[in-house]
Amino acid sequence: MPSPSDSRTPIRPEEICVIANPKSGRNSRDKAAIDRAMAVLGPGARLRRWSAEGGLEDEVKQAVAEGYRIIVAAGGDGTVTGVAQALIGTGVPMGVLPLGTFNYFARGLGLPQEPEAAARAILNGSPHRISVGVVNGQVFLNNASLGLYPTALRERETAYKRWGRSRLMAHVALLRTLYRFQRPHRLTIETDDGATLTLRTPLVFAARSAYQVDYFGLDGREAISADQFAVYIARDGSRWHLFRMALRLATGSMKAGRDIDLITPRQMRIATRASQPYVAYDGEKRRMPAPLDFKILDDALAIIRPDPADRIAA
Repeated sequence: MPSPSDSRTPIRPEEICVIANPKSGRNSRDKAAIDRAMAVLGPGARLRRWSAEGGLEDEVKQAVAEGYRIIVAAGGDGTVTGVAQALIGTGVPMGVLPLGTFNYFARGLGLPQEPEAAARAILNGSPHRISVGVVNGQVFLNNASLGLYPTALRERETAYKRWGRSRLMAHVALLRTLYRFQRPHRLTIETDDGATLTLRTPLVFAARSAYQVDYFGLDGREAISADQFAVYIARDGSRWHLFRMALRLATGSMKAGRDIDLITPRQMRIATRASQPYVAYDGEKRRMPAPLDFKILDDALAIIRPDPADRIAA
């Protein structure tokens, strides 16, 4: 089947394949949410869960090869980014059924968080192309970072396994990471305007989500709208300085030039002392070979954008 363009075309249930995390089948809350969404999408829509053997990317590519015109990512930001990675270059649009803890990408689109309403928004929506960020070839839709945040994700996974998934546990994990923090990273950043920065910092955070930037009260929306990165570089300091910075972030009072430095490149290269630093991207993390190359892929991903009547306030 041909892929839809950015013009409004009717979306039929039989053209939709919903790709869900296999863990959602064992999680009663997520399973109920998926069942309610599938009831709205109709009996023609197909539900698949990827296996550990085949993986998410293979499942998405198989659905595309079978002719599905809309691939719906059912899950949190990590699942959404995994589906997006597989769809780059295919022209097949991605819909989102938000099931995660934060759902920054879905919220940025104005998608309802309730499964039935999100499913209706997909059926009533239309394809729209967006630019995405990549680091060493890995797509990210919200952010990618190195330093404290990947460490906090490892701590968060431990907390989730013990206490369950919640925003409270995510915040507790961040506080534990700050308390255990030992030393900043030494790195060099080269940007596409010819600038070179050599510095010590506990965190470099490259944002692509205007919703997330606004949520934390940070400057940078204009850069993101212009298809640039908003890159926040934390200033070096004591452990108390980091706690104070986290408090200002939580209260929306963090300021560029005081707590962090902001740069807005379209491309940058980060060289680190570590040969394979941990990089966090949209709630996932893995080691990547240094140097780390960040760039914008223009109009690389088609998404289903909700009709204005279905959007909720961001």
